[in-house]
Order: sequence, then structure tokens, then C-alpha cells
Amino acid sequence: MKFNFDRDALLREISIAQEIIATKNAISILSNVLLDAADGKLTIKATDIKVNFSTSIPVDVIEAGSTTVFCDKLSGILSSLPQGEIEFEQNDIKISIRPSMKKARFQLKSIASDKFPEFTSPEGLSFFEVPVKEFREMINHTVFSVSDDETRYFMNGVYLEKQEDKLNFVATDGRRLAFISKDFGIAVPDFKSVIIPPKILSIILKRAGDEGLIALAVGEKNVFFRFGNYDFSSVLIDGQFPNYSRVIPANQEKSFEVDTKELLEALKRVSLLVEQKSRRMYLTVSPGTLTISSQESEIGTAKEEIPCRYDGDEITIALNCHYLEEPVKVIGTDRVRFEFTEAMKAVTIKPEPEADFFHIVMPMQME
Repeated sequence: MKFNFDRDALLREISIAQEIIATKNAISILSNVLLDAADGKLTIKATDIKVNFSTSIPVDVIEAGSTTVFCDKLSGILSSLPQGEIEFEQNDIKISIRPSMKKARFQLKSIASDKFPEFTSPEGLSFFEVPVKEFREMINHTVFSVSDDETRYFMNGVYLEKQEDKLNFVATDGRRLAFISKDFGIAVPDFKSVIIPPKILSIILKRAGDEGLIALAVGEKNVFFRFGNYDFSSVLIDGQFPNYSRVIPANQEKSFEVDTKELLEALKRVSLLVEQKSRRMYLTVSPGTLTISSQESEIGTAKEEIPCRYDGDEITIALNCHYLEEPVKVIGTDRVRFEFTEAMKAVTIKPEPEADFFHIVMPMQME
């Protein structure tokens, strides 16, 4: 096996493979990336058994073949080399990597490609395409609300469901909930609602641009994504997602509105003195003013006032500062609205004007 390639082109794809690979054990096939050179292109594959990645780039194939190589070291070598053409050659289990412009040479041991795991095929599944920008928005609004409690594994992912021709993303950890719904104006094939692990969604969020389409196919145990020259797939989480509609308030008569930028800046300052364990922050709303405060018992307190639109009775609500800040960061409108009924009942955070998403946060005890 022998081929010449552009250093930057391969390094870009190897960096994605590294995000997929979970183990750094040099003797494990799962630490390796598969390289298959044939017909003027190099196919690159990586997996952690649950998440699969495949792509290809054009290369000058001198001798076709396939092998696997320790991804971490391959990435380090490519990063250290100057830009330009590099030669890759395999003899038996030894691989040599040489840049054309430098008298440097690296040798790595390989593991035969026939030991690399087979990827699940989307055969028989119907793909449908949606704008990648809007799909990334759906991920951006939900992935941070996924639970990391492994005993409640059915909340360890983002719930994807089809309602008529709308796609809904929902995530919850039991103390907050994120919901977003998109009507893409296309006929979406029927599929059973599924729970998608956050790893694959985070990779798509990072690697997919804002232009073009992303293709999806949902199977019984796997979900598949295609965009650009990339193919990704992931094993789904097997479990029953909670009936999230039961925690969405039917009617919240009270609300206040604030400037999003002013709120984020105040939260950043006041959070400097929250208790690290509880992360409790207090919102006191009165006509015309929102007061944000915190206290770290051994150190001190912080308080800031910002203007708001509100004409009800004064009320104080305690919220986890992270649960408050994370949804406000992704809202994307100049103003944000908080809807509520009383201090110890759910608070709904919405953009102003309303859009196709909202976030629900459960208050904390006042102490």
C-alpha cells in the first residue's frame, strides 16, 4: 500500500476521527483509524463501537491497499509536519510517513484492516434532507439539557420524535427541559421516536457548517447522518423517554421581560459569588426592576439590578445559575421572557417574540 496526500486534507479528517475514538490504548483496534486507498481516493473510518465515522479524500494512489494505524500518533505526526505533500507507505505491518520537503521519517506499526469492526448499514431505511443550519439550531437548544446520571439512562440523550411533518427535539435531566420543534416543509418518513446520544449530536454541531443540507435516516437501533463528504452513525439509547408533555405548564399568567445581553452580563458577574455546590441564584422581580443576587456563605455576596418589563407583585425565585444561563445564551433574540405562576413552580424561558422553542427550569428551595 502506497499513496501520496496533502497534509492538511488528511489532518482535517483525522481530527474528526480522534473525536470519535474513545480509547488511547495503542494495542486496541478501536484506537486505530482505518485507511483504505483505491481508485484515486483514501477512505477514512473511525469508531468507538457506538459512533461510526466515514469519509474520503482524493489522493495519489501508487499501490492500493488498506490498513489501520494508531490515530493519536498519526495525528501528532501530521500536526508536526509542514504543509505540503506527504508519502504514506506500508510494508508488512510497518508504515512509513515521509514529507517530500523535509528529511524526516516516521515509522508506525499497523493492525490489519480485517480486524476493524464492520459498520452497520442504513440499507432499507429512507433518508430525508433538512437544512443543516436549522438542524444545528435544534441540537444547540437541547444538547446541554441532557442528563449525565447513568442510572437514568433513558434521559442520557436527546429525544427525537415526528409529529405530523414536524421534527421535535426534547432533552431533560429531571430539573430542566429543553424543547424545539421545526416544520421543514417536507414529507418526513414515518419512524419510531428515538433517543440520540449527545456525543454524535455534539460532533455534528461542531463539524457541520451552516450551508447546505443534512440527510437523516432513523432505524430501530441506529441513526444515520450524511452531510458534505461525511457519513456518521450512532447506536440509539434503548429506553422509554419520560412523558415530557406533563411537565409543560398549561397556563402561566405572570411574566417579565429583560434585555438578553444585559441579563447575560449580570449573570456572569453575580455568578462569581454563588455557592459552588448548589449554584443557587436569586431573581427578585418587581415593577420595572429585576434584581439578581447570590451569596457564598464563607466569602461574600453579589447583587445587580437591571431594568425589566413587569407590573405584578414582587416575587423572588431561586434558580440554578447554569440552568438559567445556558438557555439564555442560545436564545438568539434581543429580549427574553420569563413566564411563571409562583416561586416554587416551573419557570418557562422563551424568546421575545416567541419562536419554535422554549426552556423550562424548576426552581430551587430558597434556604
